[in-house]
Amino acid sequence: MTPLEQRTIAKVTARLVPFLIVCFFVAYLDRVNVSFAALTMNKDLGLSDSAFGFGAGIFFLAYFLFEVPSNLFLERVGARKWIARIMFTWGLLSGGMAFINGATSFYVVRVLLGIAEAGFFPGVIFYLTLWFPSVFRARIVGYFMAAIPLSTVIGAPVSGLLLGLDGFGGLKGWQWLFVLEAAPALILSVIVFLYMTDRPADATWLTEEERAWLVARLDHERRQREMVRRYSTMEALRNPKVLALSVVYFGAVALNYGLSFFLPQIVKSFGLSNAQAGVVAALPYVVGLVSIVAWSRRSDRKMERRFHLAFPLFVAAAGIAVSTLFDDPTMKMASLSVAGFGIFGSLPVFWTFPAAFLSGAAAAGGIALINSIGNLAGFTGPFAVGRIKDLTGSYSGGLLSLSAAGLVAMIIVLVFPHQQLVEHVPDTTTASSPGGR
Repeated sequence: MTPLEQRTIAKVTARLVPFLIVCFFVAYLDRVNVSFAALTMNKDLGLSDSAFGFGAGIFFLAYFLFEVPSNLFLERVGARKWIARIMFTWGLLSGGMAFINGATSFYVVRVLLGIAEAGFFPGVIFYLTLWFPSVFRARIVGYFMAAIPLSTVIGAPVSGLLLGLDGFGGLKGWQWLFVLEAAPALILSVIVFLYMTDRPADATWLTEEERAWLVARLDHERRQREMVRRYSTMEALRNPKVLALSVVYFGAVALNYGLSFFLPQIVKSFGLSNAQAGVVAALPYVVGLVSIVAWSRRSDRKMERRFHLAFPLFVAAAGIAVSTLFDDPTMKMASLSVAGFGIFGSLPVFWTFPAAFLSGAAAAGGIALINSIGNLAGFTGPFAVGRIKDLTGSYSGGLLSLSAAGLVAMIIVLVFPHQQLVEHVPDTTTASSPGGR
């Protein structure tokens, strides 16, 4: 790595990544804090496990429908304006969850929240491809996605404590949880509009030499991808590789959300208080926080993607399946913590795949489609776990269904011809020459 390359990437990373981590932290917390609210909300509103699972997951049906249009609009108007809009509207609606009064209003607000947030995650993934060369992408996406386990490591104990505000100011504890955890999104929406830069060519905070090197390097990689094939947006949306990756991501998301929406209730069944449940439920995410950073860095260092995706998917599926064999809280949490390693280790490596053969509007559309189809598992996973729990009185059947989805994803990664999933990985040795010294 040349001094110019090292200096430029360090500046871009320091400028963008910590800020985006904070934004995603807030986004993810507002998306899944309903799982902690459920510890008291379900009883107050008379929600069954099936009703809660349906309401928790219906967010993703709306998310699915609006994901691709949102990301294409972001590519056209710029990330700064569009992400600011997304954060403002989801902040309002997340706070509005405090005022639901039954199953119907629960469903309605969750649908609206899905519409409001559609495009945020794939928008940021696409945005990162505009700033970071391919050799850095797994680790950068890993840093960004560290906000997922971090939101639970920090958010779980905080959410458990906020439930203790029950009765303060005439509100229930779960209402305070929604109101107080929505406020940061509203504040950040203003900061996003003032702080973010849409593209490297507009980065006045880089020197002219740094800006010229980064623009040339990224243009060089884009031309390499397009020499193999340049996809239109519609070609990307119906491409078999994009559809295969969508199924793989569906399995990864099923493992994540199916577990996360019910983990606090599983832990609460150990006989713990709300505050204790919040702390114990964070344990798999502590492990996940380590794996999401370390495993993605290992993938970049070795420039290997296939094994680095398939192996953690297997670990996640096996950890969740094994957890159903134990009633002992210690063994069950140990198994789920192993699953946490796999779930979060797989995610950043996965997102190097579509960026390896898509660019421009095709990348924006393809990434959004993969994310939207994958996030349908955010509906089916929680609903299946809740429904099976109502029918059987146990979470085991639902957890095994999640494990099966993860194994299917792993099999696709292993049996799908590798060159079909990644058409071309840019030559990083020649790619560093444009604009360099």
